[in-house]
Amino acid sequence: MQELRRLASGAENRRTETGIPRVAMVQGEIPEHLLAAVYDPMVNLILTGSKTMTVGDRTFHYDPATYFVMSVGLPAVGSVHPAATGEPYLAVSLTLDAAIVAALIRDLPVEVRGTLSGSGFSVAPVNGELLDAWIRMLRLIERPDEIAALAPSYEREILFRVLQGPLGWMLRDVASPDTALSRIGVAINWIRRNFTEQIRVEALAEMAALSVSAFHRHFKAVTALSPLQFQKRIRLLHARSQLIAGQGSATSIAFSVGYESPNQFSREYARLFGLPPSRDLVKATRALRGA
Repeated sequence: MQELRRLASGAENRRTETGIPRVAMVQGEIPEHLLAAVYDPMVNLILTGSKTMTVGDRTFHYDPATYFVMSVGLPAVGSVHPAATGEPYLAVSLTLDAAIVAALIRDLPVEVRGTLSGSGFSVAPVNGELLDAWIRMLRLIERPDEIAALAPSYEREILFRVLQGPLGWMLRDVASPDTALSRIGVAINWIRRNFTEQIRVEALAEMAALSVSAFHRHFKAVTALSPLQFQKRIRLLHARSQLIAGQGSATSIAFSVGYESPNQFSREYARLFGLPPSRDLVKATRALRGA
């Protein structure tokens, strides 16, 4: 763990690219609004401090003894905390590429099975073999001329170690076209691309090749949200990002993300983020200046 922390010491108080494909790191007291986002599928490992993530009505807490897997793109709200000894939060992540996962699974001699099922996001204890794989990957930060030759094999090793663990089923299912998780992923990706449009659950269920009742059940199991709640969460996260970036007034942004009523937008924004848009903008601006 000490070597991992040293290798990731160049991280900044935001997502920091490492030069290694799909591998990023972050360190510090990240402004609160940056932790309310639509997260891409990833494997995330904390090196120092801890983090709380809420997806729908489920909240997970993890620290350097654990890692988390997000197998589909989900809207989440989080908070980070320094270590008890005062060192700032530090974490590394590997964004998942379903094609790479699928190719790895095809090369395995036997089917990999985990011990958990249902959610598109979960936390599990980390082990020495997974940490060793991460060390080999992060050493490439200091050897950039070796990235092209070695990073693909180290990425496969990290994924293989996750596949061997209790969350392996999440990677297997998202890379297999006939699983419920993979089918729900198709609907999730459609909503993410078309979040401003009105959605029909019947059309989403047909897209996922599931009955409406099965679609509702599996969607809630994966995302901890109903399809309409999921869309609403996506809209509000995009709205907050636009508001903080100064891309318009609260009213214009409300319309741009698909709301027909600015008053409804303000109510639902405050329900999710704790403050109405104007006051949240002031808070976020102060946080950015302090970052």
